[in-house]
Amino acid sequence: MNMITSTDSLLKYDNPELVSKNTERKSPKARPLKASSQHPASSTTTGPVPPPPKPKSPSSDAVNQQAEEILNAILPPREWTENNQLWVQRVSSMPCTRTDVIHLQEELDLKLQQRQAKDTGICPVRRQLYTECFDELIRQVTINCAERGVLLLQVRNEIRMTIDAYQTLYESSVAFGMRKALQAKQGQSDMELKITDLENEKRELERQVNELKAKCEAIERRENERRQVEEKKHTEEIQFLKRTNQQLKTQLDAIIAPKK
Repeated sequence: MNMITSTDSLLKYDNPELVSKNTERKSPKARPLKASSQHPASSTTTGPVPPPPKPKSPSSDAVNQQAEEILNAILPPREWTENNQLWVQRVSSMPCTRTDVIHLQEELDLKLQQRQAKDTGICPVRRQLYTECFDELIRQVTINCAERGVLLLQVRNEIRMTIDAYQTLYESSVAFGMRKALQAKQGQSDMELKITDLENEKRELERQVNELKAKCEAIERRENERRQVEEKKHTEEIQFLKRTNQQLKTQLDAIIAPKK
């Protein structure tokens, strides 16, 4: 991993520091109090009693140390390993000026343009840049007033929690929509398969109907032919019987006629 520089982020960092892996980080100890080598004078000692020592105001180093601790708590340092060496880069504790704020605005606009962030809608690039810008504003405010920095930290955390909630809701909605789409697609596939089966069944039934129609037509044709044959046969028999009857009648008349 390459060394990270402060120009990679809108949040200002100090120069990276090399930290040994075996080095234990110890919290700074309080300065030990030195006991006086002389015992206090007894009450029997004559002379005026010296006034109690006035409490000393905290030194600027202690104030700066406290501000850095608060700043590191709000914006933790970032760490990375390079060539088996641990590097730490802490947030800068340098106060800002009006020029720095103007430069921050210009740098934000430039990065939004360079990284082609979307003006509207969901855009991870725009969200990252504005998050870095807000962290830089928190850093600037914390250096001047730690209480305001802590308050802005609460605002930032609330915004992040809200965005994470919306993101979770969006992801669950997308997952739900995908499940419904898959179910609909599966249902469509099942319906298409069922339609195919019904069409095959319909074709099979139509084939059977055509076969039965052909059989019925063949039977009807055979029956018509048989009926015609039977009718012809009956007609011939009737004609034969009529001729026979006529012949017998003629013979009978011939037999009966001479007797008269």
